[in-house]
Amino acid sequence: MQRPLILVTNDDGITAPGVRNLVNFMNEIGEVVVVAPNSPQSGKGHAITINSTLTFEEINLEGPQKDYSLSGTPVDCVKFALDKILTRKPDLVVSGINHGANSSINVIYSGTMSAAVEAGVEGLQSIGFSLLDFSWDADFTQAKSHIQEIVKKVLKNPMPKGVVLNVNIPKLAKDEIKGIRVCKQADAKWEESFDQRVNPHGKTYFWLSGYFNNMDTSSDADEVALSEGYISVVPVKFDLTAYEYMQDLKGILE
Repeated sequence: MQRPLILVTNDDGITAPGVRNLVNFMNEIGEVVVVAPNSPQSGKGHAITINSTLTFEEINLEGPQKDYSLSGTPVDCVKFALDKILTRKPDLVVSGINHGANSSINVIYSGTMSAAVEAGVEGLQSIGFSLLDFSWDADFTQAKSHIQEIVKKVLKNPMPKGVVLNVNIPKLAKDEIKGIRVCKQADAKWEESFDQRVNPHGKTYFWLSGYFNNMDTSSDADEVALSEGYISVVPVKFDLTAYEYMQDLKGILE
């Protein structure tokens, strides 16, 4: 039987340890093609390149997969892969493993998750993976078996069209991870401010700072699951329509 074709991308750049580990994990499951940014693209969200050109090149990295770097955003990578690189539709798109969390509200800022969502827009099965460790030397192998388990189950049990999985992994040793928990997106947000500073030339500049405010203690929230040592899996959709408000709104506006 033909092995499943898996497209791998990320937002930390094609040489980031997170994506290289994910590539290795996927090589054990299917035929892998990597199309990832040639430089870090964290926090790009669903940005695409429209006012400048794109370039790409095939690069030689260890492993049986094919690796292509693109001078664009994570979403650009998915679009470009589908149009110019892949010879057939991938059976699965996986994005990550991100260096740092993409739980709760972070999903809307994340380049990692936006790449997965773009695949969903194209009607493809897709998953975004993130590890709650920003370190370049983070241990991504501790969640290998769980990542592969999730991927194999999605390949065997396709999700409804438009559904994408947001998977976050706690920073724990392999034997400390308690399991996998299907969750909702926690009600949380960043409380932000712009720190005003002056550079040595006397010019004022601003640096974004703030803290993460989790207001959700419900047992099915992703932030709670992660704090309790579970991998959180949140099914997300790109359809942002507030269906529950449509009827009321009709009564107001129509």
